[in-house]
Order: sequence, then structure tokens, then C-alpha cells
Amino acid sequence: MFLDTVLARNPELVRAAVALHREGRIPPDTYVTDLDTVEANATLLAAEAERLGLTLWFVAKQFGRNPALAAAVARHIPRFAAIDQAEARVLHAAGGRAGNLGHLVRIPAAALPEMLAWRPEAVTVYDLANAEAVSRAASQLGHVQDLLVRLEGAPGTVYPGQEGGVPLEGLDEFAHHVEALPGVRLAGVTAFPCVLCDPVTRRPEPTANLELALTARDRLAARGHPGPKVSAPSATCLATLPLLARSGATHAEPGHALTGTTPLHAVDPEQGERPGYVYVTEVAHTLADGRPAVHGGGFYPRAEIRSAFLPRTGARLAVHPMPAENIDYYRLLDAPARPDDARVGDTALLAFRTQVFVTRSNVAVVDGLASGTPRLQGLYDALGRPLDRRDHPL
Repeated sequence: MFLDTVLARNPELVRAAVALHREGRIPPDTYVTDLDTVEANATLLAAEAERLGLTLWFVAKQFGRNPALAAAVARHIPRFAAIDQAEARVLHAAGGRAGNLGHLVRIPAAALPEMLAWRPEAVTVYDLANAEAVSRAASQLGHVQDLLVRLEGAPGTVYPGQEGGVPLEGLDEFAHHVEALPGVRLAGVTAFPCVLCDPVTRRPEPTANLELALTARDRLAARGHPGPKVSAPSATCLATLPLLARSGATHAEPGHALTGTTPLHAVDPEQGERPGYVYVTEVAHTLADGRPAVHGGGFYPRAEIRSAFLPRTGARLAVHPMPAENIDYYRLLDAPARPDDARVGDTALLAFRTQVFVTRSNVAVVDGLASGTPRLQGLYDALGRPLDRRDHPL
């Protein structure tokens, strides 16, 4: 999906990734990530958001909740939107400040005292029971915690596994009950997804959920809540920030923009953000019909993987599709034109849309590419835990 773009716009990363694998310093099934590019992308996003009057909360699940990358992003986008409690702890420990907690995964009640003590800007709640739990924990801490109401998505927009939220028609009743709770304040609304790229044109378009959020904002304002926040996540990048600002959003949550891997980057390689990672694997064996099998582990089902690049010979081989219900022990490639074009042990590079935190992959962080002094900063697992701190030049 992004292979041509990364080869053209970040060849230094490609060279570093190949060298790391050939020297045996990273295993197959490793995302090699360019810290300098991720930080540069964060700088661009922060500047554009400031120009437009938007607040950003960064998201890290796409690149594996990596503490080194999170620390680099937080230098420019200080607050994060954590997907769950495990991610919140990693990002907090890396120096990020809590922006929005609980938007996609509720904070378990037992974890609320710990995380509310960080004084997050907002906690998202899906129902009255969520709000009551936050109220109890915040009251015990002596805090008043701002809440965002997660709205039930418009029909046809909700992804399986992400159901829930307050229906728009039930918002006034919900607000009536929450307004009576101690320790919390209704500060705004959120929904997901609010922007998507059209599957045909690939242009970013607002979804019905954004209109729901704006209507809900107006209802909260009419109830006397001053300046309700509107967080409008999904497809947040340089190209969509103006759309969000024009629409009335106050907050956005960049994730794939930090690594230059939104759907827009797949069709327009000249987007402002540069691609910041490449997936490295190797040829594991060859089938009798000549098709190479590469090591798996990081092939996210929605990745739109198209081809693999074998740097030793320059071969580009199509990647065979695989049903999402199967484990990706391996992934098959087309047979090369010449058998010698793909040998066992050959490096294979791919670039596609991923969610590293749901893989069993490694994440290698490389810095110094921008200055011509590349260095392996460290090797981590898919949840951000360090595996190796070999801190020396490539």
C-alpha cells in the first residue's frame, strides 16, 4: 500500500532496515521505524493545529505504544489519547500527558484512581454507569474531572467491536443525571469515526457522526455548558485538519499521520507527512511451485498489502491474500521470474497500513537518519516493552 511511497520518499530508512536485517541485528517480523521522521511529522501536525486553533491528542497504538517514539511525539504534541489502560501507562511513563482517556476502551473501575490522579484533560464515558464510576473516583481524589460523552454512532458507521455510546435522543436525559453527580463536569462530546477517506476517490469526507457530534455540542451548550469540546477522531492528518476546523471540531487525534500512513498517503505520495516505517521479514522457504513464503506475524488483516520488495535482486513480488481468520505464520508471494531472485534468508520489505499493537511483531527504532548518522536506538515488542538496548551506529 505504501511501498512505492517509502522507497521514493524515505530511501534512508529502507537502506537502514536492509542493513539491520542483513547484519542479523533485527529478526524477521520487525517494523523498522524512523524516529526523526515521526518527530518531524509531529512538528508539522502541531504547527498546523495551532494555526487552525485545534488541540491534538496523539495516538500510539499504530506504532506499538513505543516509548521512544511517544517521547519524541510528546515534545510537540504533549497530550495523548490512550486506547486502553495499558497504553495509557506506557505513554504516561514516556513523558506524555493524559489528554483523552477511555475513548475506545473503557478505563476499568479499579484503574480510575491511578489515572485520574494524572489529571487528564478529559475522560470519555459511554453511559451513566461509566460517568458514575468516574464521579466516585474523582470525588475521592478531591478533583472535578471533565467528561466527554461518547455518542452512539450513526447507522452503518460503527465498526464491530466498538459498539456503544449515548444515543443522541437520550443525551438530555443522560446530561440531566450527570449534572447532578459530584466530581465531574460535562465538557463535550466525541464520536467515531468522524472522518473517512472515500473508498473510490480517497478524498477525506466527514461522516454522519461528525454531524451528530455537532448537534450534541449545541444541545449541551443550550443546557448551559460553556464551550463544549468536540473531539472528532479518525483520518486525522495535515490534509484533514482544515476540514475539522471548518466543521467546528475543537480536538483531533492523529495516529497514522505520525508515520505517514493514512489512506490519503496511499494514493497521494506528496502528502505533507513522510512515511516513517517499513516492515522487514525474510524468505522462510519456497514451495514446490516456486512461490516464496515469508515469515509472518505482522500482517494486519485490513492492511491492503500488495507487493514485497527483495533488495538483493530488486524483485517486486505480489503478496497473496490470506483470510483474516487464519494465523499469519507465513505469507506467500508470487513465484519470481527467475528462481534465484528469492532465496531462503533474503530480506523482504513491505509497507502497509498496520496496527502494531495487535501483532506479535518487533519494533526497531532508528534515529539519526536525518543527519546521516543512523543508529539503532532500541528493539521493542509490539506493546512497547524493550527487548534490546543496543545503542550504537549502524
